[in-house]
Amino acid sequence: MERGNQFIGQSGAFLDAVERASRAAPMRRPVLVIGERGTGKELIAERLHRLSPRWDEPLVTLNCAALPETLIEAELFGHEAGAFTGATKARAGRFEEADRGTLFLDELATLSMGAQERLLRAVEYGEVTRIGSSRPVQVDVRIVGATNEDLPRLAEEGRFRPDLLDRLSFEVITLPPLRVREGDIPVLADYFGRRMAAEIGWEHWPGFAEHVARQIEEHHWPGNVRELRNVIERAVYRWDSWEEPIGHVQFDPFDSPWKPVGERRPKSDEGDRPDTPPPQRAPDYDSIADLRAAVEAHERAIVEHHLGRNRWNQRQTAKALGLTYDQLRHCIRKHGLADQE
Repeated sequence: MERGNQFIGQSGAFLDAVERASRAAPMRRPVLVIGERGTGKELIAERLHRLSPRWDEPLVTLNCAALPETLIEAELFGHEAGAFTGATKARAGRFEEADRGTLFLDELATLSMGAQERLLRAVEYGEVTRIGSSRPVQVDVRIVGATNEDLPRLAEEGRFRPDLLDRLSFEVITLPPLRVREGDIPVLADYFGRRMAAEIGWEHWPGFAEHVARQIEEHHWPGNVRELRNVIERAVYRWDSWEEPIGHVQFDPFDSPWKPVGERRPKSDEGDRPDTPPPQRAPDYDSIADLRAAVEAHERAIVEHHLGRNRWNQRQTAKALGLTYDQLRHCIRKHGLADQE
C-alpha cells in the first residue's frame, strides 16, 4: 500500500481487505479497520471515503492518541469561548468540520470512557454539543475507526464500551500483516526501489542483488509496509551506483558499533571513544603453506572489515583503504563480497 490511494499487492488476504473496503464504501454506516502498525489503516479509510457518495466532502482525521485526555473531547466536539482555561474563542470540533463527510478516528482504543460515551451519542443521534454549551448541533458524519487493539477483549475487560463497539462495527476490515501477504514483498520492494531511484535521479533501476532480494523476502517485517518502505528507500539512497544491483540492505538504522549501550563509563585520558578491540594474536606463519592464498585471505578480511565499518558505503571504504572506487569494486567482485550479508 502507498499513499495517494495506490494499493499495491496481489496476495489473496490483501485483495480481500481491499474488496471489503470497496464494498462498504457506498454505505453510510460506521466501519472499523483493525491491523498492526504500518499495515495501511489510514489508506483504507481514504478508500472508504473516496469511493463513497461523500467523496467531494471533507475527510477529517484525528489521532486519538496524540492528545491528552483533557483535550480530546474539546477536539472532537468543539468548545465555546471561556469553556476552560485557554479557550479564548469558540471553536468547532472535528465532528462539525466533517459534517456531510467522513471522520477518521485513528487509535480509537485510547479514548477515555467519558469521550466514548459522548462519541456514542454523536453516532446514535447525529448530534454533538460543544463544551461549555447546552445547544446540540446536528451533524451528518460517517465514522471510520482504526486500532491495533483487540476491541472485543477491551470491552470484556471494561475498557471499551460494548454499546459503542456494537454501533461502530457494522463492518470490520482486518488488514493482514505483511509477513503473511505471500508474494507481495518483492512487488512492494521493487515499487519503492524504483520510486526512490527516480527521486535521486538514477538513469535506470538496477534492482536488487540476489542475496539482498532473499534477505528482504525472509525478513519478519514487524513494522509492515511502512518499515519496508523505509528500509528500501534507505538502501537505494545509500548505494553508490545505479550501474549495479543494490548489494546491501540495513534493516535496523540504529545498528552501529558506536550506539549507546546504557550507563556511560568515565572518560579516559584519550576521550570517550568506543572500546578498542582486544589485541590479535600474531599469525602462525609456520602453518602457511600457500603464500598467495594467505595473502588473498588477508586482503579479503581487510576489505570485508572496512566495508562493515563504513556500513557498506563503498566510496568511503575505498577512501579509507587508499583505493580508487574501481579498485575496491574489483576487490569486492574478486572475493565474492557482493554475496555477503
